[in-house]
Amino acid sequence: MKISVFGTGYVGLATGVCFADMGYTVVCLDIDPEKVNKLNLGIPTIFEPGLEELLKRNLAAERLSFTTDYKKAVDASDILFIAVGTPSDENGSANLSYVVSAAESIGQFMTSKKTIMTKSTVPVGTNFLIKKTISETLKKRNAQIEFDIVSNPEFLREGTAIQDCLNPDRIVVGVEHERAAKVIRRLYEPFIKNGAKMIEMDISSAEVTKYAANAFLATKISIMNEFSRLCDKVGANIENVRIGLSADHRIGPHFIYAGVGYGGSCFPKDVKALIHTGQTHDEQLHILEAVEKTNQYQRQRFVERILSRIGKTGQGKKVAVWGVAFKPGTDDIRESPSLYAIEKFVEAGYTVEAYDPVAAENARVSLNSKQVTFKSSQDEVLNDADVLCIFTEWKSFLQPDFPKLKKLMKKPIVFDGRNIYDPEFIKETGIEYHSIGRPSIGAP
Repeated sequence: MKISVFGTGYVGLATGVCFADMGYTVVCLDIDPEKVNKLNLGIPTIFEPGLEELLKRNLAAERLSFTTDYKKAVDASDILFIAVGTPSDENGSANLSYVVSAAESIGQFMTSKKTIMTKSTVPVGTNFLIKKTISETLKKRNAQIEFDIVSNPEFLREGTAIQDCLNPDRIVVGVEHERAAKVIRRLYEPFIKNGAKMIEMDISSAEVTKYAANAFLATKISIMNEFSRLCDKVGANIENVRIGLSADHRIGPHFIYAGVGYGGSCFPKDVKALIHTGQTHDEQLHILEAVEKTNQYQRQRFVERILSRIGKTGQGKKVAVWGVAFKPGTDDIRESPSLYAIEKFVEAGYTVEAYDPVAAENARVSLNSKQVTFKSSQDEVLNDADVLCIFTEWKSFLQPDFPKLKKLMKKPIVFDGRNIYDPEFIKETGIEYHSIGRPSIGAP
């Protein structure tokens, strides 16, 4: 079986290299010539652990190639993955223009039977929109060509996308016909033999499953952040609460860490899109509306706490920032709480020096501020800083040289948005320490 993948973002690129590594011949399409040239040279265009090795190995084996030619991509394969972006529009709905464009191109160039699989995260009804778009495009050509539509949502985590793709815990597929299901079973046979569970359902249910999964995880994070604010007020410790909750098998240990809020390309966008879907069907999703509100408030409150401590006006003062990626293991800064915070510091008149091992360049371009400088080491940003703010739990931040940190900073004040340090240990260092939902140490 031969595969083509439309889109080379996090999902499309991971999908392409992983299927190639399982022995399939894969053609990946992107509209950006510079990006395609880099990928054909084995140069990753995103940071993802394990990606570069798979990219180079499968290019060398001639199982993987990249193109900007739609006709080539459509002709090359019987199975076509749509893995293009679906960013949020101003009203919170998913922007489907890239999906529709891919469908039109497929309809324009297909000359034989195809199975079209949607990896992009899309609202309910989108796969039928894809089907309609392809059918109408074929009709304009006076062409009668059989094709099947399959919803195959991804459940990849940035930072572990390659491992998640090669070893999925479940494969969800939404199909209309048994003939399509047979094709998909054969396609995923190598993964199923490795222990992956395939779950077959109708197309609409598969579309909802993807959104529901992300919305549910975002809800777990947000309710823990609500508990953390209560802990601040009543003198409890959110870490103790988390340990107590995680022992309950109905709740489990995952996604119940309090912090400065979730970010990234999935949770914020998908919660918004699901809320909008409910609105378009005259169904208000009250819990998800609260999840979105809580997430925004969590980062706002963290910044307000910092400014209340170091001053509302920052002229002549400096904020040091560790971490701008929305999570460790990725260079993705989309909806990162750090960007919101940095913008607020700049508005208050502070200069900001930041460090991130892989996401600095993306953040520099996004922020585009003369008051924000990115340094090449985590210690360098500490020089004469009035406060250190931690937004991403990169491994190099977990065990810093605390005496050196204290010596370099103008004022040894740390605001930890990810609760990565033990307050009892910090107490011995003489550093003033503030975290999320835990008692502050050394605060005046």
